[in-house]
Amino acid sequence: MNTVALNNGVKMPLLGFGVFQITDQMICERSVLSALKTGYRMIDTAACYGNERAVGTAIQKSGIDRKEIFLVSKVWVQDAGYEKTKASFEKTLRNLRTDYLDLYLIHMPFGDYHGSWKAMEELYRDGKIKAIGVCNFLPDRLVDLIFSHEIVPMVNQIEMHPFFQEKELRKVMLKYNIQPMAWAPFAEGQKDIFRNELLSEIGKQYGKSSAQVILRWLYQNNTVAIPKSIHPERIKENFMIDDFTLSPGDMQKIEAMDIGKSLILDIQSLDEVKRLHNIRFEQ
Repeated sequence: MNTVALNNGVKMPLLGFGVFQITDQMICERSVLSALKTGYRMIDTAACYGNERAVGTAIQKSGIDRKEIFLVSKVWVQDAGYEKTKASFEKTLRNLRTDYLDLYLIHMPFGDYHGSWKAMEELYRDGKIKAIGVCNFLPDRLVDLIFSHEIVPMVNQIEMHPFFQEKELRKVMLKYNIQPMAWAPFAEGQKDIFRNELLSEIGKQYGKSSAQVILRWLYQNNTVAIPKSIHPERIKENFMIDDFTLSPGDMQKIEAMDIGKSLILDIQSLDEVKRLHNIRFEQ
């Protein structure tokens, strides 16, 4: 799998494996082992997913050199702020059985994320994190963070799929050389995306599934994707996107699918802000 160079020179795989909502520890461990066996070398988790320990155990059991794996985690809203972020980061390292992260992200643009960023800048300078970034930051807060601190985020992980392509946000990210990373590349199955007529028709031309077409579209848009599955056959299928290239016409057809609004997380909704602030977990 090819990589992309972040704005600090660190190379990041363009395709990784996500573990959001895989709450059963054994299933998570088994899925990560399957992904690593398939060839994935980036695993994306988060403190609030409740499965960092399972990810760490799977990596250890895989026998793969830690240096070959690009490991990503995130700090949640409840741990926003300088001191809390430092403490949450240390718990994450213990859970993952590692002494460094390849990428550490602020999970939501809420709470004292400025304090979190200050802590992350220090951890980055100390060599405990290879790259730092954010998730779900829209242009206003993203630029505010840039102007308020010394280090520009290397990554912004955002909801991105054919139905919601964040074109304006990506223009801002391009200006500051911030790498887009797509969560929910399959829109969590909404709008019957796997049986979408256009995506299915495009896939038939290449002998590929709609899921593979979506991942290849993101790949050709230089966007990192982290598809999730607990089924070994789907894990393998999602990985097999290097042997075809979407035509410019097919890329344009997919771009025309954009409806311009979120299907999953309206980060500007007051009800959503309240809900996210109220999520608490034991790490």
